[in-house]
Amino acid sequence: QVQLVESGGGSVQAGGSLRLSCAASGYTNSIYYMGWFRQAPGMERDGVAAIARGGSTYYANSAKGRFTISQDNAKKMLYLQMNSLKPEDSAMYYCAAALQSAWWPLTASQYKYWGQGTQVTVSS
Repeated sequence: QVQLVESGGGSVQAGGSLRLSCAASGYTNSIYYMGWFRQAPGMERDGVAAIARGGSTYYANSAKGRFTISQDNAKKMLYLQMNSLKPEDSAMYYCAAALQSAWWPLTASQYKYWGQGTQVTVSS
C-alpha cells in the first residue's frame, strides 16, 4: 500500500505561481511513476506531468514550458512547480503513483494510488 497526501494548492491571479507538494508513505519502493493529474468540474481527469523512478519526466502539452515536476526520493516527496498560471489551470490537482512502466505515463488508468487532491484556483 502507498499513501499520498497533497498540499500547496490555493488561489492566485493569472500569471502567478504555485508549488504543489505530495508526501508519499508506505511501500514506496514499488512505485515506478509518480504523476500529477487535474480534474475540473464536469471534466475528465487529465494527466499534467509524470516522473519515472529514474528521473525521466513527461508533460502534457498544456504544461510544457510552465510546469516542472520533480521528486526528492530521500524525503519521499513529489513536487509540481506551476508558473505563468492561467484561469484554465483551475482544477483539483491529484498526486498519483503507478507501479508499472508505460509508454506514456499520463493516463489515469495506469495509476493505482491517489491522493485526496488539492484545489488550485486561478483568477483572471
